Amino acid sequence: MFDTHVNLHGEAFQDDLEDVLTRARAAGISRFLTICDRFDNFPAVHAIAQANSDIWCSAGVHPHHAKEFPDLRAEDLIEAAQSAKVVGIGETGLDYHYGYSPEADQVRSLHEHITAAQETGLPIILHTREADPQVIEILKARHAQKAFTPLLHCYTGGHDLAETGLSLGGYVSVSGILSFKNAHDVRDVISRVPMDRLILETDCPYLAPVPHRGRRNEPAYLSDVGAALARLFDMDPGAVARVTEANARRLFWRVDA
Repeated sequence: MFDTHVNLHGEAFQDDLEDVLTRARAAGISRFLTICDRFDNFPAVHAIAQANSDIWCSAGVHPHHAKEFPDLRAEDLIEAAQSAKVVGIGETGLDYHYGYSPEADQVRSLHEHITAAQETGLPIILHTREADPQVIEILKARHAQKAFTPLLHCYTGGHDLAETGLSLGGYVSVSGILSFKNAHDVRDVISRVPMDRLILETDCPYLAPVPHRGRRNEPAYLSDVGAALARLFDMDPGAVARVTEANARRLFWRVDA
């Protein structure tokens, strides 16, 4: 299985990262994508990827931190992506729930990330919260100028954004939220996504799936995310694991390049 969104460079794993990876590999996780949340963290994220043959990374700035990187340009992301270990741009997007960064800073940063994705051909990892209509507008307008592949990560948005992403050749990522008791709306949206456009993630250390709620999330729990998706589609968990891994490897094409 391919855990397409892990956050390995922070405090949550600083004391036992090797043990965490050992447990994950024993649980069948064969590939990991560790995510860059701040551009000044890119060296640490990239170092983890370089030190492990089964880990790759992204380059980007989370929308929460957009205001802290006002000078970030697409060229910076493109330069970082010259490393073969960088397989995605982001995560980026718009998140208006907490308002950690002003709207203008988030929008500017998102546009720089889109340009980098267009120029490198790498997928763009999108985080969207309470901003679906604006993200739809931006994705459609920029894709009309030059194609790029969107990934709607840890998806909790509505049908319209999901349909837009799919219409642009994109993918939708499922996290442990799918297993949460009250995540009815998420399950409804995901049930309408074609299986060949779905991938799995843990988003660890956050959002541990059932039956691990309340604990630190780990990549080893990805099989529980897969099991939730298997229940939703009434499929064998092994088949879900195989299909979603193949989808992830197709999306993150540089992993097998």
